[in-house]
Amino acid sequence: MKNEHNYVTNLDIKFEHLQKIDVPQLVKDCKDKWFNQTLTKVNDSVVRLGIVEGDYHWHKHENDDEFFFVIEGKLLIEVENNETIELNAGQGVTISKGIMHRPHAPIKTIMLMVETSIIQPTGD
Repeated sequence: MKNEHNYVTNLDIKFEHLQKIDVPQLVKDCKDKWFNQTLTKVNDSVVRLGIVEGDYHWHKHENDDEFFFVIEGKLLIEVENNETIELNAGQGVTISKGIMHRPHAPIKTIMLMVETSIIQPTGD
């Protein structure tokens, strides 16, 4: 779905259990600057693929933690205490519920996110 921030966010589950997920092919097919696709559901959580470049807006999730893991590129996550967490390929971080944060990708970045299936990716 497109929204006022010009992000493409697909909350539908693209792959069922036992169906192979080909991340390089999804990356190759992506033409958007900030793309988010739910890949699969694991119990009460989902795994999402982010293919991103540029800024996301400041937001928070009152009731949900959010895990980011960079596969390729660089992700900077600004948090409310003026700290910036820098994630490079092979690095991840969990942002606790209730923390204001703003992801920024200075270069094209491929990442996985793990979060509850009911989270609103754009924040509460």
